[in-house]
Amino acid sequence: MKISVLQHARFEGPGEIAGWAAERGHTVNVHHLYRVDSLPQLGAFDLLVVMGGEMNIYQYRDWPWLKAESAFIQSALAEGKPVVGMCLGAQLIADALGARVTQNAVYEVGWFPVTWTDEARALFPALSAISTVLHWHGDMFRLPPGAIRLATSKGCPEQGFVIPKKCLGLQFHMEVDPDLVAEFVDSQTEWPEGAYVQKPGGILSEAPPNCDRNRRLLHGMLDAFVAK
Repeated sequence: MKISVLQHARFEGPGEIAGWAAERGHTVNVHHLYRVDSLPQLGAFDLLVVMGGEMNIYQYRDWPWLKAESAFIQSALAEGKPVVGMCLGAQLIADALGARVTQNAVYEVGWFPVTWTDEARALFPALSAISTVLHWHGDMFRLPPGAIRLATSKGCPEQGFVIPKKCLGLQFHMEVDPDLVAEFVDSQTEWPEGAYVQKPGGILSEAPPNCDRNRRLLHGMLDAFVAK
């Protein structure tokens, strides 16, 4: 399988998505949009992965390439290309499908639990009822038309969605390894406050065990999503 990754920030690479691909013999091409790399051709990939980033989906004046990327994601979905999105990537997919993306009531930054829906656990049997995952967002998507809700949290009602064989979007970051977590922390110029914001030291100390658990879960979810 050929995978194209759209990366929006230096510190938000594919992480364990690339690890999953390598273990299964898939090829990965990363397009660094923040460096003004060109978008891939639709025929160049079998799976499109859209990563997170510090911007919101409509900040076209600050990141002009966002508009072209949004249109590209719409085209990929229309062509039947499966698309996976993490955080901002999930918001971009939701927007491409006609769902609203708005400010969330609170910031979520750090390791906090999400509750998987019964539908999620039926589609991805390795999931337990609750997982502790890394959140790093202030916006949220609404559930796209025809999508299955995957998870919720106390801080945000929409944490994931899937349309089987079409798209998979997660509001949180299951792709991170401890090194990526450290980059997330180092890149945060202003630390928000709130009930769902964790201090940097706690985020770093909790990374190794949480990353290990989530790596196994993410690999299983990706296997199920791309299965023929």
